[in-house]
Amino acid sequence: MKTRKIIFGSLLSLGLVLTLAGCGSQAKSSAGKTTKNSVALVTDGGGIDDKSFNQSAWEGLKAWGKENKFSKGVGGYDYAQSTSPSDFTPNINKLIKAKYKTVLGIGYQVQKNIADASKQNSDVNFVIVDSVIPNQKNVASVMFKAEQSSFLAGVAAAETTKTNKVGFIGGVKSDIVEGFQAGFTQGVKAVNKNISVDVKYAGSFSKADLGKSLADAMYSNQEDVIYQAAGGTGNGVFTSAKGLAKDGKKVWVIGVDRDQKADGKYNGGNVTLASAVKEVGIAVQDLSNKALKGNFPGGKTIEYDLKDKGVSLVNDNMSKSAEIQVNAYKEKIINGDISVSAKAN
Repeated sequence: MKTRKIIFGSLLSLGLVLTLAGCGSQAKSSAGKTTKNSVALVTDGGGIDDKSFNQSAWEGLKAWGKENKFSKGVGGYDYAQSTSPSDFTPNINKLIKAKYKTVLGIGYQVQKNIADASKQNSDVNFVIVDSVIPNQKNVASVMFKAEQSSFLAGVAAAETTKTNKVGFIGGVKSDIVEGFQAGFTQGVKAVNKNISVDVKYAGSFSKADLGKSLADAMYSNQEDVIYQAAGGTGNGVFTSAKGLAKDGKKVWVIGVDRDQKADGKYNGGNVTLASAVKEVGIAVQDLSNKALKGNFPGGKTIEYDLKDKGVSLVNDNMSKSAEIQVNAYKEKIINGDISVSAKAN
C-alpha cells in the first residue's frame, strides 16, 4: 500500500473533484469553462446532519461546489443519505446511474460497497474515507491519524476531571472507532495513570436516545468528562450533559470529527470542553479538486495527521493550564517523542 502524506498548508491551494471520461450533465466551473465533472457522496448511517463525520464531508463538498460554481444536483454535486447498511449499494448505484463522475463513500462501513462498485465501473472515480481499498486504480483512500487528536482529547480530559473518572462512548465497534478509544486512553494515562476510563459502545451511529442513556449512566457514576465518537448517537451525549448542567452539575463532553462547540450550548453555558477534529471536509475538497485538475490519486492512500494539520484538538472551553498541557503533548507527538497507538488494549 502506498501511503503519501500531504502537507495541510497546501490543501487550500490544491483543488477537488474528479476527472472522469464519459457522458454527464454539464456544469460551469468558476472560470466559466464548460466541464463534465460531477461528484456525490454516500453517507453512512449518520446522515449529513449528524453534527459529525458526514456533516463535515457534506460541508466540504458544498464548499467545493460553491468554489467551482457547480449547482446541487445531477451534473454538479449531491449526496445520497443512507439509513442502514442495506442502503449503501443502492445509493452508490443510483449515483453512478445519474452519471456522477466521482462517488465518495463516507466512513469505513461503506468500504466493501465502494470496492465492489469500483471494479464494475472503471470509468468512475471513487473515494473511500476512513478505510483503505488497495490496488484499485480508480479508488483513492483517505485515512486520518485520529488516535493522535484523541490522545490530546485524553490529555484535556485528564487535566479537567475533578473526580478522576472519565468516559468514552463509541458508535459501532471497529478498528477506526477503537483508534479513538486507544488514543484517548493513552492521553488520559499519560497525564495520570490513576484516572479510570469507562468505555461503552452503542452499536450504532444513529441512536441519540441510546447515547443519552449511556451518558446518563456515566455521569451518574461521577464520570465528569465523556469523549464521544459516535456520530448521531453522540448527539444524545450532549443532550444528557446539557440537562445536567442546567441543574448545576459540572460535566463535560469532548466532541469529535468537527468542532462541536455549538452542540454544547445551552441557556447559561456550554458543555463542550474541546473537539477532536478530522478535517474531512478539507480532504473532500482536496481530492475533488485534484481530480478536477486531472490529478486524481487513484490507487493511493492519503493520510492526514497532526503534523499535516489534518487532525487537531480545538479548544472550546478548556482551562489555560489544560491548553498548555495539550500543546506540550502535541509537540511531543509531532516531534516523534511520543508514538500513539491506534490499537485498544
